[in-house]
Amino acid sequence: MTLTIIGCSIFSFMSYFFRNPKRKVPVNNNVVYAPADGKIVALEEVFENEYLNVKCIKVSIFMSMLNVHVNRYPISGVIKYSKYHPGRYFIAYYPKASEFNEHHSTVIETPEGKSVLVKQIAGIIARRIVCYANIGKETVQGEDLGFIKFGSRVDLFLPLGTSIAIEKGEKVKGNNTIVAFLDMKD
Repeated sequence: MTLTIIGCSIFSFMSYFFRNPKRKVPVNNNVVYAPADGKIVALEEVFENEYLNVKCIKVSIFMSMLNVHVNRYPISGVIKYSKYHPGRYFIAYYPKASEFNEHHSTVIETPEGKSVLVKQIAGIIARRIVCYANIGKETVQGEDLGFIKFGSRVDLFLPLGTSIAIEKGEKVKGNNTIVAFLDMKD
């Protein structure tokens, strides 16, 4: 009886933790949706030096243990870059986690030629990143990009001039919350 209760408890926890709620959004090449559930912990201008090599707006989403950990494509387009980087396992909301922690970077180019880099970052508990991106693959906004087992952080690197629709500290839902509009500000 005790083993049954323990087994059911573990199964229930794992089912809850690895859930993947289906969230449909209208595809819109101008809209950037949140790629993950979580909280905006950084919103800043940075120089992205891995692939884009330009100043960008970085949006960091921290995923707690209670958030859905599926990551979704924030925009539609073609995968231009996809690379895994081994690394450390600092706490994910640590500002330098995107630099030092294990991560996987994916660049999506929209039909209009705008590039967005999505960086899945492992943390102190999350030590496994799953990414489905393949260079040359056509993506559709809202499809599954991958998964960070036991949570962590996702960083978005958006073109300068992008109209940001969220604020630092705001809670977001993957595939539900509009993060930005790619139409450049005047």
